[in-house]
Amino acid sequence: MCGTETKTPATGRPAVSGETWPTAPSSDAVINLDAGDPTMYEAYWRGAGDRCSLVVSGSELMSYISNPGSTCWFLEPALEKSIRRIHGLVGNAAAEDGRHVVVGTGSTQLLQAALYALCPPGLPKPTSVVCAAPYYSCYQEVTELLQSNLYKWEGDARNFDKDGPFVEIITSPNNPDGSIRKAVVNRPNGKLVHDLAYYWPHYTPITHQADYDIMLFTFSKCSGHAGSRIGWAIVKDREVAVKMTKFMEVTTIGVSKDSQLRAAKILGTICDDCQAFSANTKSESFFDHAKRLMTKRWDKLHDIVKRSETFSLAKFPNDYCLFSAEFCETHPAFAWLKCNDKVKDCESLLRGHNILTRSGNRFGADPTYVRVSMLSREEVFNLFLERLSTIKTGISNGNGISHIN
Repeated sequence: MCGTETKTPATGRPAVSGETWPTAPSSDAVINLDAGDPTMYEAYWRGAGDRCSLVVSGSELMSYISNPGSTCWFLEPALEKSIRRIHGLVGNAAAEDGRHVVVGTGSTQLLQAALYALCPPGLPKPTSVVCAAPYYSCYQEVTELLQSNLYKWEGDARNFDKDGPFVEIITSPNNPDGSIRKAVVNRPNGKLVHDLAYYWPHYTPITHQADYDIMLFTFSKCSGHAGSRIGWAIVKDREVAVKMTKFMEVTTIGVSKDSQLRAAKILGTICDDCQAFSANTKSESFFDHAKRLMTKRWDKLHDIVKRSETFSLAKFPNDYCLFSAEFCETHPAFAWLKCNDKVKDCESLLRGHNILTRSGNRFGADPTYVRVSMLSREEVFNLFLERLSTIKTGISNGNGISHIN
């Protein structure tokens, strides 16, 4: 899952991630690396030409209903087929027949649907919702938005000590820090939701086939097509899948068929290329291309941070990837950047250099950390690296004002 909220910069200049720039950004532009807008993949899909084009006539896709015999009656059969196919090819999740696919308007809506399905009404107290810190910043917002009596946000799973039913959200690889996660609470009366938005081979080695009760995925991080607003859940229990579908039925009466067919076409193209290029080392599938770009960006960032007295990054171990059949490192979609002890507010320090990031305190962590998107366009990312390399030592006065020596 990803969030898009961004604070207005104090400079008054527009904060942009590359989406609104027809040309390269100016040297003093405010660059937005707060949101995980995956514009870095545009060049690849531009090169695909018309292979992913989709023409829909005015008389098509007019009905609400896609498949009346399906648990999720508004799920287009073509998308369901592509979802099961890509998981079978990559090996990152068990999605064969017998498991239910529920489509949503992004995985954020599916998380809300899962909470609705897992938290029964009529209990003396709301069901607790927890996630180990640092946790995705929008989990708390999503849980608290409707002020529901069904569930209540209780924060860091490591500090959770209440009796009664609970839902634990496990994000793996984790947003914001890229770590591989398992359940923390491990007590009776608990239900688990696994957010696997980043469990794809361009971000992390595929070490096993995930097979959990509820698994959430998003088109935006799989292929980069965030604007289509497509997510899906793979659900073991039919009753839970029916309740999640009911949530979508009441809130949005389904999910755009146009977006579903676009996602089906692109996921199918990714699968076709992976199979066609497996015997041709001169060609790159989408996953090969994206992994190469992510590796290159992380190598550049690590090189700058190594020479810095101000910043540090965690190092990820190598692991064997079942999809690529090689040992490789995790290259997360976000960098969990830490400032040294002299800097009390890393977000303010970077904001002073016209770099917008998301503070660690939004993730239940220390404000000496920030989350930095690694998914912007190339010119934006290079400008970020250039500015980061000039920050020598930050000293905060405790009021968010930083001085650079």
